Amino acid sequence: MGILRFLGQYIRRPGSVGAVAPSSRYLARMMVAGVDFARAGVIVEFGPGTGVFTDLLLARRRAGCVVLVIERNEAFCTMLREKFAGAADFYVIHGSADQVGAYLTERGLPGADYIVSGLPFASLPRELSEAILTQARASLVAGGRFITFQYTLLRKDLIMRYFSTVKITREIRNLPPAYVLTCGVS
Repeated sequence: MGILRFLGQYIRRPGSVGAVAPSSRYLARMMVAGVDFARAGVIVEFGPGTGVFTDLLLARRRAGCVVLVIERNEAFCTMLREKFAGAADFYVIHGSADQVGAYLTERGLPGADYIVSGLPFASLPRELSEAILTQARASLVAGGRFITFQYTLLRKDLIMRYFSTVKITREIRNLPPAYVLTCGVS
């Protein structure tokens, strides 16, 4: 999906698209840098949009690793299904990230090793952010990681309440520049 179609989705559905442009390849690399692909059995992605992070997750995962993406925007879901048609152990769910536990259970998956999130917590209603973070935390296996990016650190304290460790890095080669929060659970 080109930048104009992405921008069109942002204009038509600003509540379900958190940015005016897709994430850069630099941000995508930073987002997956904390994923141990040799050990990951289940990776979940919240808000994949056009699949910039999904591309790397599918390319780097080991055989048998399940990648499950959850997207609210139906046009993006259709595009993702077409773009990654034929990918084994790959599921596109048109739904909400606050239901991740149910989606994992429906597929017989015990939990996620990694959750990679493109959700804009600063612009989501606080109650929805809390529900998503609660579900994300509950859905991670021991030693799992929640990796998200944000354009502002406005909701940093909220995110930090749910995880035992949070490492923050910044990627300036993105429009706009972004913070990557890699969050761990004990």
